[in-house]
Amino acid sequence: MSKYIPGNQKHLTIEDRIYIQNELDKGTSFKDIARFLCKDPTTISKEVKARRSSDWFHKGTFLNAKNFCTKRFRCKKTNACNKILLCGVKCASCPTCNQTCPDFQKERCSKLDRAPYVCNGCSKKINHCTIAHKYTYNARFADRKYRECLKDSRSGIAMTRQELHKKDKIITPLIDQGQSPYQIVANHPELNLSVRSVYNYLDMGLLTARNVDLKRKVKFKPRKVHKSQISDRRVFNGRTYADFQQLHLESFVEMDTVHSAVGSSKTLLTFFFTREKLFLAFLMNRNTEGSVRLVLDRLEKRFGTFDFLTLFEYILTDRGAEFGDPDSLETGVTGIQRTNIYYCDPMRSGQKGGIEQAHTMLRMILPKRTTFEFLTQWDVNLITSHINSTPRESLNGLTPYDVALEAFGEDVLKAFQLRRIDPDKVVLTPKLIRYNH
Repeated sequence: MSKYIPGNQKHLTIEDRIYIQNELDKGTSFKDIARFLCKDPTTISKEVKARRSSDWFHKGTFLNAKNFCTKRFRCKKTNACNKILLCGVKCASCPTCNQTCPDFQKERCSKLDRAPYVCNGCSKKINHCTIAHKYTYNARFADRKYRECLKDSRSGIAMTRQELHKKDKIITPLIDQGQSPYQIVANHPELNLSVRSVYNYLDMGLLTARNVDLKRKVKFKPRKVHKSQISDRRVFNGRTYADFQQLHLESFVEMDTVHSAVGSSKTLLTFFFTREKLFLAFLMNRNTEGSVRLVLDRLEKRFGTFDFLTLFEYILTDRGAEFGDPDSLETGVTGIQRTNIYYCDPMRSGQKGGIEQAHTMLRMILPKRTTFEFLTQWDVNLITSHINSTPRESLNGLTPYDVALEAFGEDVLKAFQLRRIDPDKVVLTPKLIRYNH
């Protein structure tokens, strides 16, 4: 019957999960949630049960965050483990109480065994509930868990161990005889493999033969790539540079990353406002999609969704893997779309030439092979303040700070933690950071 519900054959999206979380917090039933999302109620039930997160709530656990016994409040036992001859400490306060006490009874809420299976919307959750082990439904966590499950289900190879062993008995002896994978596949169509699959199996170590057994494989070195690229090409649908040009924008924001020296995972996320020539940089601990989203979330909370959308309405960036989830980056903390992201063509950094030129000024202060490990956001703000206080010929001798001050206002620049630097005190050399430590 559920297959006749329109839209029920589609996977739940992050927007659907945010709606589920909000409604669970209000105490809405699965049936009402399913009716709004055009899903079967069992779909919502399975989603909540499968992707709820465990929460170890410490309040009310009687001096011991790991005690889950129902008798812990009135228990007066001492030395239940018999490991210490003279022990005057109550067992309820001991970390090993639940493992050693023969009268242990685990405390559990009966409401978690029936709908909604989580503590969302429960009036006792915060103030009066003493149960340490709770379950909550968080939309972000559930969506991340769903995507990990989806990725794991599509990894590996589509054959049994017995089938792989039969193919290995044919492929490995022929490789030992000096034959190439193409020659093997061409002479043995019963393998039902492509040449690329044979090379992949060798790289993954699934066959007895190894890459070193191939005649020419070990002679070729892997290509050096500066940064990993987005592998899922579907994210570029409607987001290419050609689509961006059709907007005919006079002002937009360019986004990129600047990497630290080898040995440090810290990265700078940079922005460049093309009309004002304003340059911003934010320090990230890792160069990942989550770190980029965290910076955007902080900026949105600082400005508010409407002001953030006004400043960062359109963003142009490259195809680095850290920008590989545009839907997540475009969605704000409240679930509202806060920006529009477009991508340059491959190997065409000149399409966002403004931020590349700003990076040359940044590299005057932080040359290549400079580690960001001991850099702080305060240092980064100082660097961007000096860069933005440098006059530009394209601005008729004005500084980006002055132009942005007139366009955005003083409150916006304070929120960006920028300040004007006296012209004679502007430093664009590594001394700027060295003398501040």
